[in-house]
Amino acid sequence: MDTNIVFSEFPIIKSDSLVLKKIDVSHLEDVYEIYSNDTVFQHCGIIPKHNKETVKTMIGHFERDYRKKSRVKWGIFCNTETDKLVGIMEAFDFNQKVNMVTIGYFLAESYWGNGIATNALKALIGFLFDDVNVNRIQAEVMPANEGSKKVLGKNGFVKEGTLRQASFWSGKGVVDLEIYSILKHEYQSNK
Repeated sequence: MDTNIVFSEFPIIKSDSLVLKKIDVSHLEDVYEIYSNDTVFQHCGIIPKHNKETVKTMIGHFERDYRKKSRVKWGIFCNTETDKLVGIMEAFDFNQKVNMVTIGYFLAESYWGNGIATNALKALIGFLFDDVNVNRIQAEVMPANEGSKKVLGKNGFVKEGTLRQASFWSGKGVVDLEIYSILKHEYQSNK
């Protein structure tokens, strides 16, 4: 895994219909729209933020985490001309010993059901496998999050099992998590 590709300069990932790029304070309204919606985080270990100043500070934390080489948060933009952020895609827990990374994503509720998360994930896994040379990408999903499980399935992820009462998620307490993954050779054979 070549994390220099990820952390030397913020990577911009493009597909036919969207761009994954850096989030900054100019996107405050769009980020607030996502983070202030309780429904968006109903199946996530994130507590919604109902204060714009808190969200503004959080955007600064995105940059801090990137500089620490611990996490990358991309904004999902459907149309680069309007610069409208419709969701967030992240990669974290870069485990170089086993050549693995964990991903997560969420969209503004008004954009659900349009294939955006599926397409954004497809672009991200292409980048992680083809450019960064990761061998395994995984995602942790609450069992009730059917939408996320469909997005993963459409991108070739396989459910490995359920970790029962194995994680503490903010606002949720101790939760069960389903683990989904895709390996590089699986991705290459599905191309």
